[in-house]
Amino acid sequence: MSLTSKLLATLAAATLATAAFAQDTITVDDAYARSSGKTAKAGAAFMMIQNAGEADDRLVGVESDAAARVELHTHLIDANGVAKMTHVEEGFVIPAGETHMLQRGGDHVMFMGLTAPFEQGAAVPVTLIFEKAGEVEIEIPVDLERQDKGGHGSN
Repeated sequence: MSLTSKLLATLAAATLATAAFAQDTITVDDAYARSSGKTAKAGAAFMMIQNAGEADDRLVGVESDAAARVELHTHLIDANGVAKMTHVEEGFVIPAGETHMLQRGGDHVMFMGLTAPFEQGAAVPVTLIFEKAGEVEIEIPVDLERQDKGGHGSN
C-alpha cells in the first residue's frame, strides 16, 4: 500500500469516527470490516446503528463494489447447537430510540466474492438502505487486528 493510499485510508477512518447521518434519525458508529486474510473470498462488516427517530425503521439492503454480492446476514443455532449463517431478506428492524448491533456471531453485513483483498487500514465504501431513512453512504475502515471479546467495540 503506497503512502498516499495509507494517508487517504487514515483520513477516511478518522472521518468515520464521527458518524453518518440520514435525515437526522439514523447514526452509524464504530463500524469496521474484516476478512480472514489476503486470499479470503469473503468478508464481513460490523457496526452500531442508532435510530434517533420517533418511528421504527428497517435496514432492508446493502450495496458495495467491494464484492460480487453483499447481503445482510445473521447466525442461527440449529437443533444440534450448530451455528449457521443465513441471508436475512427482510432486513433488520432498528427500533425508534434504540441501537441495533451488527456484531460477530450475530447480525452483520456479508461480502461474498471480494473484488480485492481487505487490507488493514483501507476503507470499504458501503451504502446502507433503510426503509424510511433511505440510503446512507459510509466508508468502513478495515481492521484485521480487532479482537472482539464478548461485546461489540471491544479491542
